[in-house]
Amino acid sequence: MGEFTLSLPISGKDVRKLKVGDVVYLTGVLVTARDRAHHRILRFLSEGKKLPVRMEEGVIYHCGPLARKEGSGWKIVSAGPTTSERVDAFLPQIIRALRVRAVVGKGGVRRKTAEAMREMRCVYLAFPGGCGALAAQRVKGVKRIYWSDLGLPEALWVLEVEDFGPLFVGIDTKGKNRYEEVKREAVRRLRSR
Repeated sequence: MGEFTLSLPISGKDVRKLKVGDVVYLTGVLVTARDRAHHRILRFLSEGKKLPVRMEEGVIYHCGPLARKEGSGWKIVSAGPTTSERVDAFLPQIIRALRVRAVVGKGGVRRKTAEAMREMRCVYLAFPGGCGALAAQRVKGVKRIYWSDLGLPEALWVLEVEDFGPLFVGIDTKGKNRYEEVKREAVRRLRSR
């Protein structure tokens, strides 16, 4: 297993060298999105509207950050991951349309999303649950907030991060899937009892 620090946006070359189990740290700009934002992204795509932020070759982070207003800006207090399966039904279309290089969340994704990731050379990066304060320490600033009418946790937060992680590659660009491996092993062990 390797350890990588990657700059955002992520190059195709960099994302292809990641393997399941690798540890990744990200530096640059990423975008948060939760349930309502995914709905709106799909609506914009279906209506041919331009999104307010470029996501191609970028990262979607499943997170609804907790923030407090400080002067004219925002300070992120906690930025822990949201369970990715909540938006799994939308991800194959979003990954294909936006050509994102990575999805960050917790808990993994289902088979159709993993297939879209393999097809589009996208990885799933797991951020450990319960580490929202650690994640917030890696956020250097809030560049913009879009769609705040959805509610601040559901808005698109454009965050500048430095050494954001540790993130673990749960699904790589070749389709290797740590979540499926663990499930198969658990079933095998149960059957062998």
